Amino acid sequence: MKSLPLIFVTLFITIANLQAEEAGNIRKELLGTHQGSEVYRYILTNKAGNTLYLTNYGARIIGVEVPDRNGVKADVVLGSDNLESVLRDAFGGATVGRYANRIANGRFILDGVEYKLPVNNKPNTLHGGPNGWYTKVWDAEIINNKNKPAVKFSLVSPDMEEGFPGTINIEVLYTWTRKNEIIIDYVATTDKKSVINVTNHVYFNLHGASEGHIFDHIITLKASAYTPFNSTLIPTGEIRSVKDTPFDFTTPKAFGASIGDTFEDKVFSGYDHNYVLDNKEKIDAIVYDPISGRTIEMSTDQPGMQLYTGNGLMWLKQNPSEGKRFRSRSGFCLETQHFPDSPNQPDFPSTVIEPGKKFKSRTVYRFSVKE
Repeated sequence: MKSLPLIFVTLFITIANLQAEEAGNIRKELLGTHQGSEVYRYILTNKAGNTLYLTNYGARIIGVEVPDRNGVKADVVLGSDNLESVLRDAFGGATVGRYANRIANGRFILDGVEYKLPVNNKPNTLHGGPNGWYTKVWDAEIINNKNKPAVKFSLVSPDMEEGFPGTINIEVLYTWTRKNEIIIDYVATTDKKSVINVTNHVYFNLHGASEGHIFDHIITLKASAYTPFNSTLIPTGEIRSVKDTPFDFTTPKAFGASIGDTFEDKVFSGYDHNYVLDNKEKIDAIVYDPISGRTIEMSTDQPGMQLYTGNGLMWLKQNPSEGKRFRSRSGFCLETQHFPDSPNQPDFPSTVIEPGKKFKSRTVYRFSVKE
């Protein structure tokens, strides 16, 4: 076979590079091994030149680099590129299941059968138990849709894992668009009737990771009601209006505006509450940092969202010797999901999944800048 002239080789490489640019760019780096499985970092760069970082440990988001109003980029996610730190952080950025949030007293009844779950948040089960999906090394597939670099993570959760019935096949597709959108698509199937509630537990700080607290971030949340809870954070079953409470973000208000106030005869210490989304508008929540100009718009098809302002947050981003910590109130979560304890709350939207019927859901986080 004759060699191609140099000009044709150069032209071929140029065209290939242009095609790769149009498809976005994904790099894969080995972080190490965990329980005999390789853990990778996936670096997705979109057409705007901004970067999303993922890992197959917990199918999680570990970084997002986007510019401020002056074009200066910063990582706005509390994450790490160090495997030791990622393993040490239980939920940050992770895909949480089989049941995100809490199930009261570690038990629920389905079709007359009581299922007992491990208690890891006394007296309740939290985020699927101590060996939930956030602790697993997922399979990963790199997907280059045109202009939209993406990674699909998949996992098989066997029957009775952490006490839940049915073998669940779950896929999570992260797509990073030229509009600086993280599109998260969940698809799950089961071979036996069960319950499912999936979310992502990513922490944001629009100042930049490890750049102080989030009290001054301004949030608008299209939710007219929330679910009050008891002393162990289990909903009482009531759907209560947010009007005249610290939970009212129907008009823009800073996270810290009500923290420290007296509410129901107690000092209000922060948010770890489920909101009942109105689901009437395209955008369900907007968070704006007036200092950097960075903004997140969140949209979802889920009925609820757990707002968490990192009240008890304290974990290392990097190696202890580097001395960087994410302290309390240094990040916030917009956890799109069904309501806590729904399997025990017949008046809440159902979280039952059945054979032959797919669970499908989409959440989008879009980053932009306000001048």
